[in-house]
Amino acid sequence: MQFELTEALVEQVEQLIEQQDNKELKILLNEYHYADVAEILDELNLDEATYIIKLLDSETTSDVLMELDEDNREKILENLSIKEIAEEIEELDTDDAADIINELPEDRRQAVISNIEDEEHQAEIRELLAYDEDTAGGLMAKELVKVYETWTVAGCLRRIRGQAKDVTRVHSIYVVTKEEKLIGRLSLKDLITAKNEQKIADIAKDNVDFVNVNDDVEDVARVMSKYDLEAIPVVDDNQILLGRITIDDIVDVMKEEAEKDYQLAAGISQDVEADDSIWQLTRARIPWLFLGLIGGVGAFLIMEGFHEAFSKYAILFFFTPLIAAMAGNVGVQSSAIIVQGLANDDIKGSINSRLMKEMLLAALNGIILAIFLFLFVWVSQQDAKTAFAISISLVVVIIVAGLIGTFVPLFLDKRGIDPAIATGPFITTSNDIFGILIYFTIAKLILGI
Repeated sequence: MQFELTEALVEQVEQLIEQQDNKELKILLNEYHYADVAEILDELNLDEATYIIKLLDSETTSDVLMELDEDNREKILENLSIKEIAEEIEELDTDDAADIINELPEDRRQAVISNIEDEEHQAEIRELLAYDEDTAGGLMAKELVKVYETWTVAGCLRRIRGQAKDVTRVHSIYVVTKEEKLIGRLSLKDLITAKNEQKIADIAKDNVDFVNVNDDVEDVARVMSKYDLEAIPVVDDNQILLGRITIDDIVDVMKEEAEKDYQLAAGISQDVEADDSIWQLTRARIPWLFLGLIGGVGAFLIMEGFHEAFSKYAILFFFTPLIAAMAGNVGVQSSAIIVQGLANDDIKGSINSRLMKEMLLAALNGIILAIFLFLFVWVSQQDAKTAFAISISLVVVIIVAGLIGTFVPLFLDKRGIDPAIATGPFITTSNDIFGILIYFTIAKLILGI
């Protein structure tokens, strides 16, 4: 049954907290999945949410913390003592534990790590914190099941029971040498169906996909998506097995990248949320709004330079918004398709071939639209020459806008800049300016102004 958060449920939780009826509160919350409990906590005030975190056992609340809204989690952690945070960390996988610790202020970070009683867990967390968070090392977990190539199947089954209890889900069993180098993998089916006396080396599959600990997380996501993997091992430059990355972590990465790209496309230069302060939201929005302002001023100066055309052919003025809008729309369409292709690694061939294809596509679209526009202007104004000038301008503007929308993201990607920046105000503003300039230049030439 799907969970549905209701006002009545939130009010019931608030009432039990006010009455300090801990027994009933525990019974109520234990009926729900930890993700649902996190959703309830997001609706409570800070004191109430902290009360529940301290009330429930760490095994439950550690999972709840990971599902909380990031801002709410940060506030709750500030309300917990060093020891209480360390107890929560003890129950988390190493990758989640490292993420939580990374959110803490520097002065509390080391104190929390030092209070983790499990020394092995503590050492593994320290190792993960040493990696850049945007690399495979910063995303991986240390929990995995590995076996040595020299083991027999019977001995392997005995030994992996101890490893498997610390792993939430066993996707694959990794085979290593005595030097800890990754050389293959096994599925549980391979292990169960093999004969007890067989060596692991004889049944292991050597075609194992892996990523380097320093690989970018976006590259890891592409590999896992391409080969449809649920988990992938992480190795160092010497092929030593260090950890594994699971699909749930990659989904989170893809979601974050999609949100970032969406914000860039909308002209928001920083990672912000609706609940952030007015100052934070202003800082994120103002750079691209300022670019739009400059573009508007540029369009004004261009139009001012063609005031003679306006005086003789006032009708040109009224079609300016149409030309600017078409230029912006075509540019955004072209850039959005290219950015999507780059993200999915679907862009093949040279830039020149891509530009040629876009030019032909834009020309076809432009001619179709120009025919309708020509007929409209001719019928409404009874002036075929003016209708021809406006229509030809539209075709050229659409072609140029399509080329700009295609070239800019490809160029940015080649330079190592996020091409998503090209799908928003940057393309719209530049195409508005070029569109208006082309429009009046062609109209002036055809009409002989």
